[in-house]
Amino acid sequence: MADWQGVSEFVAVAETASFTKAAQRLGTSTAHVSRQVSLLEDRLDTRLLFRTTRRVSLTDEGDTYFQHCRLLLDGLREAESALTQLKASPRGQIKLTAPVTYGEQMIMPIILDFMAQYPQVEIDVDLTNNQLDLIDSGCDFAIRLGRLANSSLVCKRLATRKLIVCGSATYLAKNGTPHTLSELTQHNCLRGQHDYWRFREEGRERNIRISGTLRCNSGIALLDAAKQGSGLIQLPDYYLQTALDEGSVVRVLNNYQDLEEGIWALFPHRRLQPLRVKMLVAFLTDALTNKAL
Repeated sequence: MADWQGVSEFVAVAETASFTKAAQRLGTSTAHVSRQVSLLEDRLDTRLLFRTTRRVSLTDEGDTYFQHCRLLLDGLREAESALTQLKASPRGQIKLTAPVTYGEQMIMPIILDFMAQYPQVEIDVDLTNNQLDLIDSGCDFAIRLGRLANSSLVCKRLATRKLIVCGSATYLAKNGTPHTLSELTQHNCLRGQHDYWRFREEGRERNIRISGTLRCNSGIALLDAAKQGSGLIQLPDYYLQTALDEGSVVRVLNNYQDLEEGIWALFPHRRLQPLRVKMLVAFLTDALTNKAL
């Protein structure tokens, strides 16, 4: 900032009564300090220092200016110190929104860990499957899953999720195990919002039309139906891991590459985010990326 040029040099000279000592304190040359102070005097149209070959002293105007400048520089140092402390221990409020099931199962445990580590941060979480307007709702960011609609929002990928097809051992024993995508037409495929499932085959994404006797917009309900032997399901990995570990459902179509979808943080604007928000987003990214699924 042009109006601050020469101020720190002037204060250093006033405090040390020497251009040489001021230069040593600031880690620069005596010529630079002298030039900056002269430019400051020219800008103010005021002599601030008496200079002789033996000593440097303040004029009356210089003394008045020095007292104010010293307070300003002290305040600047305090501000920088406060910012450093804030970086070490963030505080303040964060508001975010996330889908209900993913928020309950994946986001909230991570947020609780974050709050335990940074107890001076207050977090307001709105779990909803409605896509809130981030500006109207006052959210700092939103967690969104899968494909993103075109928008002006700023996005950051936090991690990925995998879509997995599975069914119960009982269902597979009765109806057979599919080994190719074309065999899905012979199975009762329990559907969510869409009449197709998505796969990756030989590096390309494919949509396979499916049909079945149940449609439901709840992944948990579809998983429960699959456990009871009602049919096959395709769900994101975070729904299925416990059931797969317990053996209540069995993965099928293992010869196809898992289709991965993004898990995103969306921000309402491009301006610099508060440190606490940046730290939470980084915390989420690290936890979701390293979580075993």
